[in-house]
Amino acid sequence: MTSTFSPKPADIDRRWYVVDADGVTFGRLCTQVARLLTGKGKPIYAPHVDTGDFVIVVNAEKIVMTGNKELDKVYYRHSTYPGGLKAETAGNLRKRRPHRLIEKGVWGMLPKNRLGRRQLKKLKVYAGPEHRHTAQKPEPLSVA
Repeated sequence: MTSTFSPKPADIDRRWYVVDADGVTFGRLCTQVARLLTGKGKPIYAPHVDTGDFVIVVNAEKIVMTGNKELDKVYYRHSTYPGGLKAETAGNLRKRRPHRLIEKGVWGMLPKNRLGRRQLKKLKVYAGPEHRHTAQKPEPLSVA
């Protein structure tokens, strides 16, 4: 009788990928990034272990949102004080903090626990074309 394989920290090979978001649809980019962060494409994937890779997203301000999502998609946050509910459309959030738009989209596809928070820390998003992770030698990845 064989036992179930559970990946150990020595078994996990973490890679770095850089994704250019220029002209890419918002939802398609977020699903691909979430899949890389969780490690679901790897043969050693286990749902309770962080086996994912690091992902760098550049040109976050040039992402494409189809339909009327720029105006209709609303992000809410609350200050925990009475009357402290703030609402912001996706278009305003893109103008103010374009990296936050992708972070929120990817976070919606990750587990809402310690594992998901650890996986989200491996996501690096930049509004422009430059990033500061050249020492890690990231591999370019195309998301079509």
